[in-house]
Amino acid sequence: MGNCFGAKLSNSNPSSTHPSFSARPSTPDTSKNYSSGVGYSATSSSIGNSRFSAAASDDTCLNGEILPTPNLKIFSFSDLKLATKNFKSDSVLGVGGFGTVYKGWVDEKTLAPTKAGIGMIVAIKKLNSESTQGFEEWQSEVNFLGRLSHPNLVKLLGYCHEDKELLLVYEFMQKGSLENHLFRRSAAIEPLSWDLRLKIVIGAARGLAFLHTSEKKVIYRDFKASNILLDGNYNAKISDFGLAKLGPSGGNSHVTTRVMGTYGYAAPEYVETGHLYVKSDVYGFGVVLLEMLTGLRALDTKRPSGQQKLVDWVKPMLSNKRKLKSIMDARLEGQYSSKGAMLAAQITLKCLEGDPKNRPSMKEVMDVLEQIEAIKEKPKESRSKPEHSSSHRHRQSPRSRQSPRQTNDRG
Repeated sequence: MGNCFGAKLSNSNPSSTHPSFSARPSTPDTSKNYSSGVGYSATSSSIGNSRFSAAASDDTCLNGEILPTPNLKIFSFSDLKLATKNFKSDSVLGVGGFGTVYKGWVDEKTLAPTKAGIGMIVAIKKLNSESTQGFEEWQSEVNFLGRLSHPNLVKLLGYCHEDKELLLVYEFMQKGSLENHLFRRSAAIEPLSWDLRLKIVIGAARGLAFLHTSEKKVIYRDFKASNILLDGNYNAKISDFGLAKLGPSGGNSHVTTRVMGTYGYAAPEYVETGHLYVKSDVYGFGVVLLEMLTGLRALDTKRPSGQQKLVDWVKPMLSNKRKLKSIMDARLEGQYSSKGAMLAAQITLKCLEGDPKNRPSMKEVMDVLEQIEAIKEKPKESRSKPEHSSSHRHRQSPRSRQSPRQTNDRG
């Protein structure tokens, strides 16, 4: 087994003048009830003794910490075979570009493998042996999640690197992904209420703010609904650090790197130039806020022309109170105040600013969302519509509410 903790993390990559965009599909149709964001593409990150350090301010770290070295258990391949019943098909939680995620069982204290039903459940991600692009992302995941500790980041418990086998072992997130809850239509999945949606995006905002406020800023780079996982109490945790990068250093405003991410979420300056800013993450967060407000996917090729990319279609309506009401998810009817919805629309607009300098910090976004959560004003429209209504108010097109089965995010 090798742990590859040799070289220092590089902050940037050479990039061509016209970088190509490498889309990461969110594979909504293969993730079952547990979406771990396992659609992978290679990065240049390498495991190393990177100089993570926490900034010395009162609001920094936001209840998290950065460890000097990864604090992870090294599993043998035989351990993980035992924990997953030899990777049996009935243990599969999800499938993606990186490989397959399995449900496994380990001892709560020692993390030693146990028989099914004994100890605690973990999620075990196994690299597809045919994948040629997963190793560097596997390294990045160990490097970042092995050192970053925060209530709103998924906890990486350990890893296995044995011969050609590459695996990662995470805490199990009972409720799956935000993507599942927003877009899947299933009797087993309750529509998310306004209060739950706020709770989830506030938790995700705290996780991003933690990454951004460390002295060596971490740029997450692939913020989207499928990478926000939920525990049994709907606490949000950011997962999948395969594309994460250390932020700019030496007075630079950005990192230049190969353009990668998920189409529909990636910030325009990054897609066009390969220049990655800390606030490129803020744009992605704004896209998720838009999904939360409308109940629609960031990208859906089944929608009519002009409506397929959610930001381009809906952004112009966010500043108009009447139009905002028409694009809100009908399943939220009667659950929110017009003041709360307007504040949410305003902070979404700020996150989606074209110039990264004009976007707020994630700490500022988090503060606004907490203000919205604190609003106790009752909705003026208290006409009781069924909460589980499947209708939608998109007057522009009755086809707006398409089946949640979406084609790849490559668009």
